[in-house]
Amino acid sequence: MHILNPTVLLALPLIGALPLSAAVVVERTLASPNGALVFTLERDEATQDLSHNVTYSGRPVITRGNLGIQIGETTVVADEGTIQKVAEKTIHTKWSDRFGERSEVPDHYREETLTLSHSDHGKFGVKLQIRVYDEGVALRYLIDGDGTVMGEFTSFPLPEATQVWISGSTQGHISKVPVTKMKSSVSPVLAEVAADLFAALGEAALIDGSRMGYTRSGTSTLDCKIAGRMAFSGSFTSAWRFVRVAPTPGALLEGNHFVLNLNEPSKLADTSWIRPGKVLREVTLTTQGSMASIDFAAAHKLEYIMFDAGWYGPENSAASDASKVNLDPKRSPGPLDLPAVIAYGKKKGVDVILYVNQRSLGPQLDKIVPLYQSWGVAGMKFGFVTVGSQSATRWLHHAVKKCGDHQLMVDIHDDFRPSGTSRTYPNLMTVEGIRGDEESPSNAAVLNSVFVRGLVGAGDQTNCYFAPRVKKMGSHASQLAKSVCIFSPWQFLYWYDRPAGAPQVGGAGNAASVLEEVPELTFFDRLPTTWDETRVIDGYPGSHATIARRKGKVWFLAGLNGSTARTFDVPLAFLDPSATYRAESFVDDPSIATTTKVRINQRQVDHKTTLTFPVAASNGFAAIFTAE
Repeated sequence: MHILNPTVLLALPLIGALPLSAAVVVERTLASPNGALVFTLERDEATQDLSHNVTYSGRPVITRGNLGIQIGETTVVADEGTIQKVAEKTIHTKWSDRFGERSEVPDHYREETLTLSHSDHGKFGVKLQIRVYDEGVALRYLIDGDGTVMGEFTSFPLPEATQVWISGSTQGHISKVPVTKMKSSVSPVLAEVAADLFAALGEAALIDGSRMGYTRSGTSTLDCKIAGRMAFSGSFTSAWRFVRVAPTPGALLEGNHFVLNLNEPSKLADTSWIRPGKVLREVTLTTQGSMASIDFAAAHKLEYIMFDAGWYGPENSAASDASKVNLDPKRSPGPLDLPAVIAYGKKKGVDVILYVNQRSLGPQLDKIVPLYQSWGVAGMKFGFVTVGSQSATRWLHHAVKKCGDHQLMVDIHDDFRPSGTSRTYPNLMTVEGIRGDEESPSNAAVLNSVFVRGLVGAGDQTNCYFAPRVKKMGSHASQLAKSVCIFSPWQFLYWYDRPAGAPQVGGAGNAASVLEEVPELTFFDRLPTTWDETRVIDGYPGSHATIARRKGKVWFLAGLNGSTARTFDVPLAFLDPSATYRAESFVDDPSIATTTKVRINQRQVDHKTTLTFPVAASNGFAAIFTAE
C-alpha cells in the first residue's frame, strides 16, 4: 500500500465513518481480503501522535485507539514517529490441522510492517506490524535492542452504547455489562456494538511476555494492561493484540482459527504420536479402581485414564516426589501398582496420563519428563501452574516443548488461558482457564464460556455425567451437548464418577457416583474430540447455542439452553445434499425409566429437513447423523 495523501481523503468511503479534523491525517489504510474490515493509522499533526481505527462495512468499531509501549523508565515507542519504510505481504494459503475444530484452516491476510523513526526512540529500532484478515485485525510491536518493557499504552475505544462480556479472573463468572460500567477484565472480551455487530478483543501468540488484561479509561476505552515487566536482549516481539468483528457471536466463534493463524506452524518434526481422545479420571488411586477404569474405558472407546492429585503424595507438599508412587493417605489407602496399570492399559488400548502440581513440576521437570516417557505414560496434566509474568510464560512454553521432545501430551490446568500456541506445539492438547463443571456452573454460565472463552481455544470443561451436581447445573442431555459445544482435543468425561468395580475411598475429590450402563452412553462412545468441520448455527451468550461438527461423513449436533424454555428449529442444510441420513437424537424426557431420563429417537432426514426440539430451561439436546 502507499502512504495516502490527505488531500484525497474525501474520495474514500471510510470518511463517513471516521470524524476527522484538519489536524488529523490518515497515514495508512489496510483492508481485509474481502474488503469488509478496514484498519487505518492516523496521525495528529499537532502532537504527532499515532492512533488506529477499525471499521466493518463502513461502521466504526474502534476509533482512535492509542499505540505504544514504554521501555525503561521514560522511553515510549511506537506511539509516534515518521514511517520510513513499509514492508507489505499478502498471504492466501491453508494448512492442515489434525487437532482442531476444522481439518483445513484458511490463512488469508494482508500485512504491513511499518518502520517508525522518532528522536525519542533513541537506540531502539521500532516497527509496528499489522495484519488484516476477513475475521479480524491484529497488531504487534517489533523492537530491536536491549531493554525492559515497563508498560503498554495500546487502547481500543469502543462506541459508548457497547455491551461487553467480561470476567475478573480466568475461571471466574463471565458477566454482561455496559462498557461504560466496566472496570477491568481478563482476555478475551466479547463486545456487542449493535444487534448485528459484535467484536472480540484479545491477545494471541503469548510466548515470551507477560499476560495482558484490560482496564477501562474514559467512558468506553479498553486499555491493555500487562501483568509485569518484560526484559529483552537483542529484540522483542510482543504478543498480538487483536480485534475481531462479525455480525453475530456465532460467526465470531466459528472463525476462532484466527488465533491459531497468528501463531507459528508446528515446531514438532513428528506429530504422529499425538492422539486426541476421551479421558476418564481415575478417582480411587488404587490398582483395583484403575483396572476397572481401564475396562470401562476400553468398553466405551475412551482412549485414556488419568491419575489426578495424590498419586505421588500430598500435591502441596515440597517433600512430595513426582518420580515415585507414594500415595497421599488423605486421598487413598492404595495399593497402586502403577507399572502394572500402565501395562494393562496398553493391552486394552488405553493410555495413562499423570497429574503433577507446579510445586513438584517446577523443580523436577527435567527428571520426570524423560522418566514418564520411559514408563510408557502418554501425557501430563500440569496443576496449579504459575501464570501472568514473563518468566511464568517462558517456563510453561519451555515445559510444553520439553514434553513434546519426549512424546508427552499436555493439559495445563487452573489459571492458564490459551493464545493459539497449540498450533506451534500441538502436544498441548487442552487447557483449563474456564469455569468448568468442577465449579457446578449453570447452563447459562456455560453458554457464556462457549461464546467468550471459546474464542481463544480448547477448554477442559471437566464434564460430569452421573454426579448429583448434574441436576444443579442442567440436565443429562445438556451434558451430552456440552461435549460438542465446548471444544477440547482431550475431552474429559465422567469427572466425578467411578466404575462399579472400583472401590469407594475417602478423600478430597473422590467420587461416590457410579458409572451406569444407560443407553445414551453410545453418544459419548462415538464422540470424536477433533473435527473436520464446525458450524455455529445459532446462539447468543448466556441464552442458547446450536452447534454442528463433522468428523468424516458423520455429523454431531448439539443444542444447549439457558434459563428460559425455548423451541430450537434446526435446519439441516449443513448435511450433504446427495445423501440421506439416519438421525439419532438424545433429548431429556422425565418419563424415561433410567436415572438419567434421556430418550433416544431415530428418523430419516436430509439436508432439506428442519428438526424441532422443544427444550426446557437448563436442558439441551444432541444428535448424530449417519449417512445411509
